[in-house]
Amino acid sequence: MSDIEIRDDRAGGRLEAIAGGEVVGHIEYFVLESPARALVPVHTIVEPEHEGKGIAGSLARELYGIAAREGIVVALLCPYVVKWAARHPEEAPTADPELLGAAMEWLENHPGRF
Repeated sequence: MSDIEIRDDRAGGRLEAIAGGEVVGHIEYFVLESPARALVPVHTIVEPEHEGKGIAGSLARELYGIAAREGIVVALLCPYVVKWAARHPEEAPTADPELLGAAMEWLENHPGRF
């Protein structure tokens, strides 16, 4: 995907795929701080005219890359990233179930966030 740039908007909680100066896809996520630091993807969205081009997979791969560079894990709530991780176990280490529970609790406590 040489024509796609991926940008991490940490403050906005979005990992964005940019093509031609426009956002063509993104993963909405938050950073869990406790019981351990983790990136938590919630939704993956690709604009309909850009589906089937590998954008969602590139976003998922970069999310795991960011987590690896920061020395943290990804706690999966997004159905697409769950499927992607199952197909790429060598790139997607499994998070502790305690983190998944904490991520779900965080999401329940922030109903307007996503």
